[in-house]
Amino acid sequence: MRLKDLSEFKDIVIQCHDNPDADALATGYALFLYLKNAGKTPLFIYRGLRKITKSNLLIMVDELKIPVSYEPDFDREPELLITVDCQQGQKNVTFTKALNYSVIDHHQVTGELPGLSEVRSNIGSCSTLIWDMIRNEGFDVNADRLLSTALYYGLYTDTNRLSEISHPLDRDMRDMLVVNKSLITRMCNSSISLKELKITGKAILEYEYNEKNRYLLIRAEQCDPNILGVISDFSLETVDVDICIAYFASPQEAKFSVRSCVKEVHADELAAFLADGIGGGGGHITKAGGRIRPELLSSFTSGSEKDVEPAVRDEFKKRLADYFSLYRVIYAAKTSLDTSEMKLYEKLPQPVGYVVLTDIFPAGTNVWIRTLEGDISVRIEPDTLLMIGIEGEIYPISGEKFERSYTKSDEPFSRSFEYEPRIKDVISGKTRTILQSARSALSSGGARIHAGLLKDHVKLFTAWDEERYYSGKPGDYIAVREDDPHDIYVINGKLFPRLYKEVIQDGTL
Repeated sequence: MRLKDLSEFKDIVIQCHDNPDADALATGYALFLYLKNAGKTPLFIYRGLRKITKSNLLIMVDELKIPVSYEPDFDREPELLITVDCQQGQKNVTFTKALNYSVIDHHQVTGELPGLSEVRSNIGSCSTLIWDMIRNEGFDVNADRLLSTALYYGLYTDTNRLSEISHPLDRDMRDMLVVNKSLITRMCNSSISLKELKITGKAILEYEYNEKNRYLLIRAEQCDPNILGVISDFSLETVDVDICIAYFASPQEAKFSVRSCVKEVHADELAAFLADGIGGGGGHITKAGGRIRPELLSSFTSGSEKDVEPAVRDEFKKRLADYFSLYRVIYAAKTSLDTSEMKLYEKLPQPVGYVVLTDIFPAGTNVWIRTLEGDISVRIEPDTLLMIGIEGEIYPISGEKFERSYTKSDEPFSRSFEYEPRIKDVISGKTRTILQSARSALSSGGARIHAGLLKDHVKLFTAWDEERYYSGKPGDYIAVREDDPHDIYVINGKLFPRLYKEVIQDGTL
């Protein structure tokens, strides 16, 4: 959906969920300003039983001039109703009758969506979604410091102080917005009430500790999700605690925060595992979080307030037990795999893309390369190139290694990916897209490996990176270079047939 599609309507109401948070307010504010700029006169409302009372949100609405009104008895039927940061029919938004409906949201889809909808469940905040949509319409967010500050604060609060950012669009918005830092600081320091301080202390006192796997499971009363981060951050400082999961549960939604201080458990992976099939989770290696939908839990049948917390707690404990029993850990630098039952394969030539980085920034420039998988820090040397793999994976390579492994051409490399990689000069802040400078190349192939299908889940610490593991699952391949027993890695099962072919017994192909 394009935002310009919404400007075809005359009578437009924007509604965020009941008891709105900063992300909902920022999203609705951005949409309000976009429609107003398009010549419309939209109304921005929220409904429900409670008016905004949190100090940080009152400051946000007042200082940033957010034109939202509390309309618990709204009974007009507009031509178009746009729900932001929520979906019509969910329990957290009061139903409002309209002739047409639209949804702009970043949560999991819970029902049939109207035709005019944009839902991206893989990004950290709805503020990021509306920021991407309005800039695609040529709207300069940074021209309005109040709006840019609101969007930043929406992302900040919905990703637990930016600790649970996982999508590159979230990182792009964080880096590009020009904000009122003093106001952000003021709102951040007004976010915990005395009541929430009491919630924090009570939750920590009622922890559950798993001695075998060294994790804390901490239940809190329903609160601002940032409080969960405060609880888990503080609790992780406890001796003999490696992982902490803090959560609250309501019939509408359960939210949780994950912290890890051991390299064998990535917080983002654990968060995704806890929410798989019942919500969504992600973040960083050490800090992550997520949300789940209680109605998808088989043990939550009554839908009542008193039954939701036991159902969520039992689901977490079951999934934690499954997670810790699931993985086999391999430290490649200290391990030699038995290859006697593995087949021998040779790498096939592959069409890939490459970029000469000095075509973008001068040699000696320190840059960040932003990709869907994460950020890469690189100092550009005279012969540094950037490779673009068949799935859009990005990795730097020296000119000498490139010449040995690839045959280049001057043909453009034309591919589309979910997120187009970008490169940023760390000092100047200038940003360029990568694909505009990409050319095609063909890998020479020939490298031989022993490989076998994985029958279990593994966490592999490679010989060249002993701090971060790569996950493998049944159906993927575990591989060892023929000439180096410690060069062990995991290859995606779907990609493997495109990358390698078997060498038959007599050594020929």
